[in-house]
Amino acid sequence: MTGLLVVTAVPAEADAVRAGLADHSVTVAPVGVGPAVAGAATARLLALAEAAGRPYSAVVSAGVAGGFTGRAEVGDTVLGTVSIAADLGAESPDGFIPVDELGMPPAMLGVGGVVPADQALLAALRAALPAATTGPVLTVSTVTGSAAGTRELRRRHPEAVAEAMEGYGVAVAAAQAGVPFAELRTISNPIGPRDRDAWRLHEALAALTVAARAALSRGRSAVALPAAQP
Repeated sequence: MTGLLVVTAVPAEADAVRAGLADHSVTVAPVGVGPAVAGAATARLLALAEAAGRPYSAVVSAGVAGGFTGRAEVGDTVLGTVSIAADLGAESPDGFIPVDELGMPPAMLGVGGVVPADQALLAALRAALPAATTGPVLTVSTVTGSAAGTRELRRRHPEAVAEAMEGYGVAVAAAQAGVPFAELRTISNPIGPRDRDAWRLHEALAALTVAARAALSRGRSAVALPAAQP
């Protein structure tokens, strides 16, 4: 196995991760914004590695995210226990219906609208990042930008700690390839009415570098150890 694959949405996030790595054995790749492009690009990377006889041992979706106030504040590090496709489903007069509740055959759903993190990989990340907040991370195609939208997400996902735009897509690609998956985020802004002045991207990217240094470098944690195994 070739080791750990870390995918981010944009180059700035990839640069922040690389800045924290003690060596370059971890592959870091920006794969695009949103669950569709991130999932497709991750699937391609996994397939190419497998075809070359050097499959990855695990995949981590990493980057910045919005945090639910009171659960994950700006600058915090978050580890996803599950990645949830929060806007995948159908509207109805009675409210939003998640895709898992639409009555589709399991084969059509693939892995469904919720993908849990690999427990061993998550445990290794938690050991390396003991101060991190853990909980469900929502994947959305449209960033939440209103008080009403925030209230609705809190109602439907009372345990969620953050929202981002790629985790579920990456999780599906990993699940289809049979590769362990986890999601690592640092908080750049509170979820709520859109206010770019409240965003702290510099602080979130700096926190991402610190998290990568602690958790993703070979020899610094158990996360990358599968790469050394036959």
